[in-house]
Formats: sequence, C-alpha cells, structure tokens
Amino acid sequence: MIRVLIADDQGMVRTGFTVFLSAQPDIVVVGEAADGREALQRAAELTPDVVLMDVRMPVMDGLDATRRLLSSGSESKVLILTTFDLDDYVYEALRAGASGFLLKDASAAQLAEAVRVVAAGDALISPGVTRRLIREFARLGPRPAPAAARLSELTERESEVLALVAQALSNQEIARKLVLAEQTVKTHVGRMLMKLGLRDRAQAIVYAYETGLVRPGE
Repeated sequence: MIRVLIADDQGMVRTGFTVFLSAQPDIVVVGEAADGREALQRAAELTPDVVLMDVRMPVMDGLDATRRLLSSGSESKVLILTTFDLDDYVYEALRAGASGFLLKDASAAQLAEAVRVVAAGDALISPGVTRRLIREFARLGPRPAPAAARLSELTERESEVLALVAQALSNQEIARKLVLAEQTVKTHVGRMLMKLGLRDRAQAIVYAYETGLVRPGE
C-alpha cells in the first residue's frame, strides 16, 4: 500500500482528496495537515511514502515545508499541488526536491496515477512544465554549479540519457531515440541517479541544467 499524507489548508480539498485516494486498492491516506509546519510534524510521525503538498498554506508554505522535509533526510516523496500554474512555483518546487507538480483541477484518476508514479521513484513533470522550467533557467542566467565533477563518473551513454531526461522524455521515448530496449534505458537512468546522488528524474532535470550539461535552447 502507498501511504499518503495530504497537506492543504482547505478542509474540503483534504476531504475530497481523501475520498478519491481511499477508493484506490493500493493507496491509503494516513493523515492530513492544514499548514506546512503541521505537515512536517505529521510526516515525521507517519513516515508517508508520498506527501501531497499544497503551495499556498498559512504558518509555513508548501515550498518551505518541502525544502525542510527533504533536507532532513526524509524518504517521503513530495507531489506539489496548486491551483496556480505559475513558473516560479514550478522552478522552486523542483529545486526544493519535489518529485512532481500537479494542478488541483486534475481528475481523480490523474491524482491517483500521479501518486503511483511519484511513489515508484519517477518524476511527474509534463513537457509543458519542463518548458517553463527551461525558460526560468534562461531568465535567471548562470548559477553556481553543484558538484559538476560528478558528471565525469558517468559513462558516455549515461550522460546521453541524462541529457534526454532533462528534456522530460520518458524511458520509452529515450529507448526509441537511442534504439535501445526500454529496460536498458531504465537501468541507465538508475545508475545515473545513483552515481550523481540524485533522488529522482526531477532532480536530474535541475542538475543537468545547473551543471551546464544541457543549456536552454539546445
């Protein structure tokens, strides 16, 4: 069972999400929180697999809560939820370590599938979100590169796969582009993440741009 914590300041939203997700045979909602600080407390107590984190909350917003939760060493994955499809939220959420970004008007089926994707260790980032992220990198200009030396630990194929992951391509799409078996691509992705010390594909996208492996417009 995938254990989920729902953090949102609107009680009706929490109730709705709980009803949607509890109807799934492989998902259980283990708790709720009404603000970012309570989300941190509940996450520490309940150790959920996935935290559905609203952006705009009182006391502590979802981005700050995500940053604190993941920097504490928590194994929970964070799926950011918001009614606002804004560039700054996308960029900051992914840099904070979130594994995905989903609008609140997503259907019940999309919400459940998003939880499954994130729980499995994959990133939930649509091509549209990635395009906005790239525009944000272009707007901000060069940033201090994080441990770019680790790139030298990758094989040529792993570097190639990382560059394609940064374009938000799925394993299936990468397999077609490189003429490889999908399982082989999955293996390359796993090794690449391990060597770079990255949590998931979301972090890989940010890493690829911040190290200069991929540049906006390429």
